[in-house]
Amino acid sequence: MIFTGGPLPAAVPVVPSPANVLDADYRRLLDLCPVLRVRLLAADETAPDRADGWYSADELASDPDALAQALAGEAARIAPVAAAHGTAPRPHVAASRLLHHYLWSLCALIAGPWWLTRRVPSIDGANLWLHAPTGDLALRPGAYVTLPGEDELRAELRAAVVAHAEPLLAAFATPTRRGTRALWGMVTDDLASAIWYLGKRLDACAPGPGSAQEDAAVAAATAVLPGRTDPLPGAADFRPLRGEDGRTHHTRTRLGCCLYYAIEPDRACITCPRTGDEERLRRL
Repeated sequence: MIFTGGPLPAAVPVVPSPANVLDADYRRLLDLCPVLRVRLLAADETAPDRADGWYSADELASDPDALAQALAGEAARIAPVAAAHGTAPRPHVAASRLLHHYLWSLCALIAGPWWLTRRVPSIDGANLWLHAPTGDLALRPGAYVTLPGEDELRAELRAAVVAHAEPLLAAFATPTRRGTRALWGMVTDDLASAIWYLGKRLDACAPGPGSAQEDAAVAAATAVLPGRTDPLPGAADFRPLRGEDGRTHHTRTRLGCCLYYAIEPDRACITCPRTGDEERLRRL
């Protein structure tokens, strides 16, 4: 199934999340992935306060002042790093960095339970908040989808990401100075990256050396993103990279640039279109 907008089809069983189901999945995910800075809220817990700089995804998508505050927070965070490297990024760089941070976190929050327990969360825009001063997130887990077929479940994963991202991309189009295809390319990149990261983290937390979970995650991301799954414009497109020591590594090249090089020119992302294979192997 290719998601084209609107609510989930009526035939899909959307299950309300009892406290001990998705909450447990998310606690495991946050233990596994230390880069995810997410506060989990109980169903009856008060929402984070806008007066303290918290804005829901719905507010970021619909309220220009909320978006402006979030963009100002990101600009303030990257300014010291940029200054240390002799750069002064323009506003569209901060916007691109903030959107990348949000989308990657969103993809991890949806793909994590899918990868760990075959449950696909449905994250409503009213239940995920961004803290403008820090970039931290807060999430109130809600419903999830579970299906017996792997193809159908992968389609639900894509649909859940697309449904949440779509209004945000419309809001970020002007500040990022990106067109529709480039924005959906960023979503594709961040979904592939999040699944890949989960596999690497599972390997890192397992006893002994090995890359079995990373290999499985790369295969899973390839199946989720085979290409031609509109509006996601491309495939995961992983490829092997063999070093002089004979070891083989997974790599891919992003469909679009996240603009980190504009902050730290000598260290573009390892999957950046600007980063050649020789430099990738040197870092690996």
